[in-house]
Amino acid sequence: MAVASETGKLVEDLINNNKVMVFSKTTCPFCKKVKAHFERLNIEAKYTELNIEENGADIQQYLAEKTGQKTVPSVFINQLHQGGSSDIDKLVNEGKLMELMESGQVTSYDYDLFVIGGGSGGLACSKEAAALGQKAAVADFVKPTPLGTKWGIGGTCVNVGCIPKKLMHQAALLGEAVNDSRHFGWEIPEKVSFNWEKLVEGVQAHVKSLNWGYRVQLRTQQVKYYNSFAKLLDKNRLSLVGKNGKEEIVTARNIVIAVGGRPVYPDLPGAKECCITSDDIFSLPTDPGKTLFVGASYIALECAGFLHGIGNDVTVMVRSILLRGFDQDISEKIGKNMEEGGVKFHRQMVPTKFEKLEGGKVRVHFHPSSGGDVQTEDFDTVCLATGRYPLTQEIGLDNVGVATNPKTKFITVDESDMTNVDNIYAIGDVADGIPELTPVAIQAGQLLARRLFKGATLKCDYDHVPTTVFTPLEYGSCGFSEEKAFEKYGEENIEVYHSSFTPLEATVPHRPENECYAKLIVNTADENRVVGFHILGPNAGEVTQGFSIAFKLGARKEHFDNLIGIHPTNAEIFTTLDVTKSSGASALKSGC
Repeated sequence: MAVASETGKLVEDLINNNKVMVFSKTTCPFCKKVKAHFERLNIEAKYTELNIEENGADIQQYLAEKTGQKTVPSVFINQLHQGGSSDIDKLVNEGKLMELMESGQVTSYDYDLFVIGGGSGGLACSKEAAALGQKAAVADFVKPTPLGTKWGIGGTCVNVGCIPKKLMHQAALLGEAVNDSRHFGWEIPEKVSFNWEKLVEGVQAHVKSLNWGYRVQLRTQQVKYYNSFAKLLDKNRLSLVGKNGKEEIVTARNIVIAVGGRPVYPDLPGAKECCITSDDIFSLPTDPGKTLFVGASYIALECAGFLHGIGNDVTVMVRSILLRGFDQDISEKIGKNMEEGGVKFHRQMVPTKFEKLEGGKVRVHFHPSSGGDVQTEDFDTVCLATGRYPLTQEIGLDNVGVATNPKTKFITVDESDMTNVDNIYAIGDVADGIPELTPVAIQAGQLLARRLFKGATLKCDYDHVPTTVFTPLEYGSCGFSEEKAFEKYGEENIEVYHSSFTPLEATVPHRPENECYAKLIVNTADENRVVGFHILGPNAGEVTQGFSIAFKLGARKEHFDNLIGIHPTNAEIFTTLDVTKSSGASALKSGC
């Protein structure tokens, strides 16, 4: 009895004096799994290894009598027995362990996961959570543009971004192909007409099919969909207001903010009354005609490119530089290509006022960026593409104290996509410092759900994300621009291998030679590690996607040199790059 009494006192003291007490064995794989959970979540725990303790058998016998559980691990949290490995797994997978740590009990909520925002990232996160057995919901609500444009579930990419943009880019490429085909023997009538209404009809039909598909997927995967405006009331409660103004309050254990952003309207007279944005351009009922794009972002240049490609008179007004944040060497090549192709550029100019004229035209007042005399020009359509802002102002972040970047209002997150509030996360375009790209949001959402509900540890890798700008000559990139590489590694440690080239397909129709371009940026201080990949030419996105895996594997210049190219392709240029910028030798290419 004395021994049993001493063992009982020892066990009870350990349980009472430690917030998390684990009785385990060093050889037990289930014990190791529980320890891994606690280590990953930075939970301090006390471990007693029963196969090492002199009285381990007595302790295990006492625990069996106390809890009814004969096996290890035997876990106590806040002096209460929580069970073994499978019980802790369940708490982790349901996102309840941290709540149990804090309060000693688990609260019941309407949803394990609630996502605010029905874009690519939010949908991916909610569907993954549901696939892992969690009760998940999504709220999505689109406020119409000043022009009245609105759309269905799917977010920016599906409705007013990547998808319609790429389809309209394809329309422009087909127009170029029609002209080229004459040189390849096709007898095409001299006068070929284009029908804007037919294009919009086809594009919007596809977009609507995607909207419907998302609704079906959510229903099939048992994710609750709310077509409501969601607002945080506190860290676990949300207000949902539908189109009819009716409010519903729901609760959620974990909340993910994935509301994305919308185009900025500059604070100028007539901006909202006279202009459109990329939110409107893909569904315009009539041809936009003579069009001005204000801004030099990828959105401005892509839209300007496809509108000019289908035959419109297009002008781009540039305040300072093209494609800020991208490689400036290639950005200027894009501008030159577009300008030589017929797109007009008003360089170093800024608008001051927009004025609606009789007949629907818009008079734009503008002057040099540095100041000077005001000029005017009339357009059928003016599209603003001067940046985007996150939709964080009206969703109740202040009610909970979610931190945002004070200048931009993007939500501050850590490497696990968590905000400063421990059960609230942010992914996609709304997160500060995160690449604003659809595949990034999708992967971040899926991985977040797995960390919350599967005990996974993998985080989204936001470095060296490949991307493509769908200008008339497509621009694909991965890694650093020259400017960023110089800044990070020092100009003395960077070498640039580059070459202009002419696609074989461009020779017969006698398109300009050497207007395409490729370069690798190499860190000579790190075994000639490739830190930047850039290509300007047809199908640049397809080329970049394949090569981008080299960054994941730490490719060096010699790996590209030893790679045998596929001939004749554009991508093979990267297997023969031998001219460096520092040499001053010509990068022009001749022959095959």
